[in-house]
Formats: sequence, C-alpha cells, structure tokens
Amino acid sequence: MSADKAVVLLSGGLDSSTTLAIAKQSGFSLYALTFRYGQRHQCEVEGARRVARSIGVTEHKIIPIDMGGIGGSALTDLTIEVPKDREGLGQPGDEIPLTYVPARNTIFLSYALAWAEVLDAFDIFLGVNATDFSGYPDCRHDYIRAFEVMANLATAAGTQKRGTFRIHTPIINMTKGQTILAGMKLGVDYSLTHSCYDPDRQGRSCGRCDSCRIRLKGFRDAGLKDPIEYMQSVVGAKKTV
Repeated sequence: MSADKAVVLLSGGLDSSTTLAIAKQSGFSLYALTFRYGQRHQCEVEGARRVARSIGVTEHKIIPIDMGGIGGSALTDLTIEVPKDREGLGQPGDEIPLTYVPARNTIFLSYALAWAEVLDAFDIFLGVNATDFSGYPDCRHDYIRAFEVMANLATAAGTQKRGTFRIHTPIINMTKGQTILAGMKLGVDYSLTHSCYDPDRQGRSCGRCDSCRIRLKGFRDAGLKDPIEYMQSVVGAKKTV
C-alpha cells in the first residue's frame, strides 16, 4: 500500500526543513514546494534544494512568483533596508516588521492547495511558528484554521467530499530551540539550511537581522553551535570570519 501524499512548503530555512523531516517521519510521500518570489535572499532556494535531496522527497517543484512587482517588504523591495539589531525581538507587541511580505503565506498555501488537489493529496505541511517568530500575522493559529476552512470550501475535491484538506503546523507551538532539537533527532542537517534575510554575495549570513538572531538564540537554547557561516564574529555560530 502506497504512502499518503503530502505537499510541504519548503523555504530552505530551519523551520521548514524540520517540518519536512516531521512529515517524512509521519509516513507521508513528500512533495516539496519552493518559491522564487523576488526575495533578496534567493540563496535560500539553493538551501531548499539541498534539504530536499538530503531528506528525500518524491518531487520538488520550484515555482517563480513576482511578488517583487508588488513590493511593500524589505525582502522584496531593495529600496527598503532590512532591519538589523531590532529591539524587543520576540516580545509581544503590535509592531509588524518591514520584513513581513504582504499575504505571502496565503499565496504560498494557495499554490500548495492547488498542487495537493492535482495530486489527490489532502495533507499540507507548513513550518510556521507562533512562539519564536518576528510577529507576522500569517503565522498564527487563527489564520491556519481559517485557511483550512477556506480550502475545503474553495476546491472541487473539498466540495465533492473526496477528502478533507488538513493544514499541518507541527512546530507552531515549539520554541526555536525545541524545533532544532526535534530536527536533530530526525537527522536534519542544519548546515544545509539558510535563514538570513540579508546575506552577502557569498551567501554568508549577517547575524543581525531578525531571522539570524532568532536562529542563533535557538541554537544557544538548544546547547548547540550553529553550523552555518556568518560574515562576522557571532556568539553561538560555529564558523566565523
């Protein structure tokens, strides 16, 4: 009997790579989906390729989307600087950082839903986190539940009752340190991943953007060294220059 299929959104970062490994442990046949959406840190796509090969997927699609044409984010508009050394990182608040990409998870999940329907798959995995994150509104429990309801209303497969679409967010309640430890147990090679919003031309992480700082704190909390390379000396990183 063949394994059930699952579409897994894979950015090439720490969270999505761990989520991919969890989906594999759960017994699914993996269909990974990555986007070139005009992000300034496009080297994360190569990270996604590496992770997909390492963990083993049935198919890996890399799809271009021109979100740069819309802009509105430091990740897709080169005229907006990526915030560095931001105060209050990880603290509750109403501020949504400039690295928020408008409607990104909704767009990504819509593509995942479309591919899942074509594959006759009803399980979609997403590596969002509501504990150690930058304050993005599309990483919350309420959002995921709402999208799941919409998915079953908006598709032929859902309305014809051929199955029920489920959005799996296995790390949503984990701290970054817990996520890293879970991934280590599953054999995730974090040296293959990329998280930095503003890497240099060699792909080295800056160590100062929100994503780098949350990642580094996660490794420190897990009692581990981050195995990727940073462009400056960073506490908690394995390699420095």
